Amino acid sequence: MAKNKIIIVDDEKDMRDFLEIMLRKEGYDAVGILSAKEALDHCRVNPVDLVISDIRMPGMGGVEFLKALKDLDPESLVIMITAYASVETAIEAMKAGAIDYILKPFNNDAVKLSIKKALKLKSLEKENRLLKKDLKSKYSFSSIIGESSRMSEIYGFIGSIASTKASVFITGESGTGKELVARAIHYESDRKDKPFVAINCGAIPENLLESELFGHQKGSFTGAVANKEGLAEQADEGTLFLDEMTELPLHLQVKLLRFIQERSFRRVGANADISVDIRLIAASNRDIEAEVKAGRFREDLFYRLNVIRIDLPPLRERKEDIPALSRYFMEKYSKELGKNIGRISEEAMRLLAGYDYSGNVRELENIIERAVTLEPSGSITPESLPEHLRQRAQAKGGVRLSKDPGIVPDGGVDLEKTVEEFEKTIIMDALKKTGGVKKKAAELLGLSFRSMRYKLSKYDIPEN
Repeated sequence: MAKNKIIIVDDEKDMRDFLEIMLRKEGYDAVGILSAKEALDHCRVNPVDLVISDIRMPGMGGVEFLKALKDLDPESLVIMITAYASVETAIEAMKAGAIDYILKPFNNDAVKLSIKKALKLKSLEKENRLLKKDLKSKYSFSSIIGESSRMSEIYGFIGSIASTKASVFITGESGTGKELVARAIHYESDRKDKPFVAINCGAIPENLLESELFGHQKGSFTGAVANKEGLAEQADEGTLFLDEMTELPLHLQVKLLRFIQERSFRRVGANADISVDIRLIAASNRDIEAEVKAGRFREDLFYRLNVIRIDLPPLRERKEDIPALSRYFMEKYSKELGKNIGRISEEAMRLLAGYDYSGNVRELENIIERAVTLEPSGSITPESLPEHLRQRAQAKGGVRLSKDPGIVPDGGVDLEKTVEEFEKTIIMDALKKTGGVKKKAAELLGLSFRSMRYKLSKYDIPEN
């Protein structure tokens, strides 16, 4: 493990030497420097984890040095040490950004503790920055995998509405990625550094849902042994995501409507309202209009939530995204499981593309995770895919998947449909390889340009 680098800035040689020896014994990489000017020059070219500086020095004083160092690197950590204590100098140093202020003569243990606290804070701040960067990368809309025209439209739509405050309603079957889209909206918005709080309204018992959402006061019901902050309160200044929104009971729908209208709520058992500033995103895998018509979901609440609507297509309606999604999950789980799997065989990819995925993207992810776990070679092969997937894909598509002569299933096969699907797959692959250049794709397939345009029209493949 690399040693933390500390510089000691003091015009008194005895003090520099003493601190340098003491800190090296503690395991730090400590260096003494005579003046503030030399210390600034040092910091311009050398990374430093912590600076310990005297306040009174000839030339540039400690507070002036501290301000110059903060201009150079705002995240610099500085502990000030002086024999000339006063409230004014302490306040000035702390205002300028010093993390601590120690008076000479000092206790050695107090200095060591101050250093440990400062370096711990630096470590936590670094972890926090990395976590925010990772979350931004993980949940930005560019991480929602898909090359289909429908997903491209959704990417653009997310980018256009992310910075607004309007409520968003996301619909789509289970496994289509509704929470991922909600997070993408949050991390593309001005609220990205504030909390994203999610609650699955169908996963919490009805008698606990109000308390979970709005919190409760101590003694408000049996088991309420302390005050509890609700999720709406935790999401203040950020985003509150209500998944499976249509599972909310009607009496809570009334309270939620009031919350949306007034952006305030009352904890269970409390007498005072709490106001918050949140962006609300809701989602459901049900037909929300049918729920309203059946009287299971309030119409006024629906209109409040449905300001901006995003309908996520099921995976079977955007099968051209399956190769990209499959490769993404292969790379993800190869890394997580320590496997060296770098490709998906052509036959395995045809099997994956021929399946309908009732569980959508989530089901595909589970299938690829299983395949990576079981695959002994460097490529995912049909043998690593579930048996039911192989059987259904072959029965539905009838595409030639292997050299095994037994390619016709017992139930028969629609030969014309099979040939057309295979031809469309080959044309799409050729277009992908040529970057969408139709003339080059036609040459790759041994077709005239006129024949190529006919087939594009026949299979409803966009020409641009």
